[in-house]
Amino acid sequence: MCTVSFFPLKDSYCITSNRDESILRERAIPPTKYLINNQEIYFPKDPKAGGTWFAHNNKSSIVLLNGAREKHIHKSNYRKSRGLIVLDLISSINPIQEWDTIELDNIEPFTIVLFSEEKLYQLQWDEITKNSIELNPNENHIWSSSTLYEKEIREERAAWFQDFIKSENELNSQKLLNFHQFTESENKNFGLQINRNNILKTISITQCVISKNDITFNYIDLLD
Repeated sequence: MCTVSFFPLKDSYCITSNRDESILRERAIPPTKYLINNQEIYFPKDPKAGGTWFAHNNKSSIVLLNGAREKHIHKSNYRKSRGLIVLDLISSINPIQEWDTIELDNIEPFTIVLFSEEKLYQLQWDEITKNSIELNPNENHIWSSSTLYEKEIREERAAWFQDFIKSENELNSQKLLNFHQFTESENKNFGLQINRNNILKTISITQCVISKNDITFNYIDLLD
């Protein structure tokens, strides 16, 4: 939920997400199939609020990052978990139409990466307004959470991603997974896998590879 990349492979699309979280938070339930609004949806579940940061069904994949464009001031209480907003969107008939009407009053700021029917969107809520941008799914993209990484650091991490892409003759999902797990491994403060004072860590990596006839879901529990 704190670093997300999107990459169009030769015959598929690859979305990979690093979850940075306090190790004191209850461990997530590994990806499981759930039936919501008569739809089969796969996602790892956060036991604390019942939501998720990464979900997919047969039409869409949705990934959540904390924060919008810039870091916000956290409040002690919100109406609903952002992870439940993910489930509201993906269990709807049309997630992008649902985004236009969903009520987000008193919801903490977030960014959502939505890939649906070969269209890619960035959706953001900053506590005041919604913002949606349609992105080119034939280009690569990377996001870092504004709550954990300052603008200059987000730009540096994006540069790492571009350097990685240029260094590889042909990318595949495993190489992208390796990028998320091992890039700048000595940099525990803002490398791709962080460890800040043994309290805030990259605790898992989730990856979805989407082709016309198949969806592959990979999940690495880094605390296991």
